Amino acid sequence: MNEAFASRRDIDAGGAETRRIIAATEALLAASARNTPDGIESLQLKAIIHELPDFFYVKDRDSRFVFANAMVARSFGLGNDEDLAGKRDFDFFDFETARGYFEAEQEIMASGEARLDMEENVPSPAGGRSIWRLTSKLPLRNERGAVVGLIGISRDLTERKRQEDLRRGQAHLLEMIARNEPLETVLEALVLLIEAELDGISGSILMLDREGRRLYHGAAPNLPGAYSRMIDGVIIGPNVGSCGTAAWTSEPVIVEDVTVDPRWEDFRGVVAQFGFRSCWSTPILTAQNNVLGTFALYSNQVRRPTAREIELVALATHIAGIAIERKRGDERIHFMAHHDDLTGLPNRAFFKERMAKTLYHARSSGRKVTVAYLDVDNFKDINDGLGHAAGDDVLKEVASRMANGVRASDMVVRLGGDEFLVVLVHQSSHDAGIMRRLRDLQKVLLKPIQTQNQQVSVTCSIGVASFPSDGATAEELLANADRAMYRAKQLGRNTLQHHHGVCDAEIKLPVSEQEELRQAIVTDQLVLHYQPQVDVMTQQVTGVEALVRWNHPSRGLVPPNEFIPMAEESGLIIPLGLWVLNEACRQARKWQDMGLQPLRVAVNVSAKQFTDPDFARHVAEATERYDLAPRWIELELTESVLMQDAERALETMNALRPLGVRFSIDDFGSGYSSLASLKTFPFDRLKMDRSLIEALPGDKTAVAIGLAVISLAQTLKLTVVAEGVETDAQRDFLRFAKCEEAQGYRFSRPLTADQIPAFLQK
Repeated sequence: MNEAFASRRDIDAGGAETRRIIAATEALLAASARNTPDGIESLQLKAIIHELPDFFYVKDRDSRFVFANAMVARSFGLGNDEDLAGKRDFDFFDFETARGYFEAEQEIMASGEARLDMEENVPSPAGGRSIWRLTSKLPLRNERGAVVGLIGISRDLTERKRQEDLRRGQAHLLEMIARNEPLETVLEALVLLIEAELDGISGSILMLDREGRRLYHGAAPNLPGAYSRMIDGVIIGPNVGSCGTAAWTSEPVIVEDVTVDPRWEDFRGVVAQFGFRSCWSTPILTAQNNVLGTFALYSNQVRRPTAREIELVALATHIAGIAIERKRGDERIHFMAHHDDLTGLPNRAFFKERMAKTLYHARSSGRKVTVAYLDVDNFKDINDGLGHAAGDDVLKEVASRMANGVRASDMVVRLGGDEFLVVLVHQSSHDAGIMRRLRDLQKVLLKPIQTQNQQVSVTCSIGVASFPSDGATAEELLANADRAMYRAKQLGRNTLQHHHGVCDAEIKLPVSEQEELRQAIVTDQLVLHYQPQVDVMTQQVTGVEALVRWNHPSRGLVPPNEFIPMAEESGLIIPLGLWVLNEACRQARKWQDMGLQPLRVAVNVSAKQFTDPDFARHVAEATERYDLAPRWIELELTESVLMQDAERALETMNALRPLGVRFSIDDFGSGYSSLASLKTFPFDRLKMDRSLIEALPGDKTAVAIGLAVISLAQTLKLTVVAEGVETDAQRDFLRFAKCEEAQGYRFSRPLTADQIPAFLQK
């Protein structure tokens, strides 16, 4: 009888379960062939096959069902396996699916070769979710060895696949948490994972505020937005729907019918608009059983959750708890890193971070910012005479009075010891009340302070510096306010002094020029022009390079070579470079909003700017501020920038690389460390120095170097951009050498932002 089936070798190649079922089938057919008088053996074997939890069937040469067990019949919604006789897959599945099965089976029967343990995603004939099966199909032979049909054996893998998908989803969510991705992103992915496992269910996560009073939106990707907004900020209580009650009681709340349950009495009008009938909410708890929020499932049917739904909710609340606790832990760490332990005030790190944003907004709106550096007079005498505990009491009271004496928009910072900062923001450029407010603050601090043992009276010296007149950066303002404070000390303490312009001795530039440039940065005298970069073969625009100009009120348009060196010497290159970066991002976004093709904008970065520890954050903030994908910004770095501090440069590039920011090495070929730079740093593009391009194609040495540079770049998978292309001969050489891109007067002079759209339309 073995000849009636595929060869034993083919069978042994399959799994143990396949071999077991085939052996039972051989016995069944053998018993039938012997035509036993009572047929008892045949009936017993046939009953066994019908009881199998697997799918078993036999088809003829035309892929018609000849025999199938009860499992197959039930999968097609048939009550009797005999109803399958003579039918084909075309009677149950859509045409494309059925044709796929038919062609595969015909190939098996034509070749006589079995296909074992195939994973198939099978559409449900009755609609709904598809199912996964592990299927083996073998040719069925008669006594003469001729193929007369096909045997199919399948096992339902759907539940196993779902469990695998769920485990993968869990692992992915835990990776997201470990990578510290935004909490909103993690919670939304969690809700989507649970919804994918269920039919007709929408999920929602609400988070409890730190006061433990209100629930706020966390994630609800498939709930109606209007509904989420209506319940956002709801106060928890014993009869506040499912979620408000679950958060109040710290216990799951299962509501089968929201239209009759008393806990939904105040919310029936809201929920009726959206057709929800049942809502099951479970609190999200910490390890100490403190409520962090709720996870809820909504259904349009009146019912209780199934065991599987309860199991999935338990999984979801566990992961949500991990994510929320991790976020709150990070927030606590961030708070501790940015705030003073003794007074609770922001510290120096917080000041530096916040001040960059404050100055940016002040620069954009033309407003003024004042920094007051405050030092408690003779504080050492308090510590030495009354003890450190009394000194701590004094500092805490001073901090409290200062915090209560300013507006909500202002900032009070403890720098350390007995030194504080007050930052007064959101002022108009002609605000004359600043000094009065600072003197009022000074008077408040004169009132006696009660320590553990006695009352103490303190005075303070204050130094003041203002943006933009006394500094363009946080560091400049802090330094100048500090100088003014020391002058106040020298003048007898308990006084207030304003900074009146101090020029560092090592800067040998006229103060007037430096001040002019400082004013230019903060009063919109700087402008960007953009030189197109084009594909050498097609002359299509691939990007632009941003080039800064100074629109001087009396000298007109000043080229960068006349003021960039001054900016480098004076330290103004950092605020100047920050302005260029933000303006380039703003303009790139504006062009995209106008419907133009997205353009890559190249921005030159100075050595001082690139080695600034906050540079990577400045780039991220600039792209985020203007909703510009970072891949449209390219930072151009010269060898000198990289070699000033190679370790910090590489660290900065690695910090920006994951955002998608691109890098190019500028003026390649003009120095001696270019090859080392290409090996060390992760560049995307290489810009050939214009001095090399100028000599092309007449200079044989320049030709050889140019060909070598282009070949090297292509080997390293870098795009080559030729700078300073001015003639057709230079362009033709670059085409011959397969240089990808070029810029220069041959294609276009630098253009204003308003001229770019017309240039692109040519």
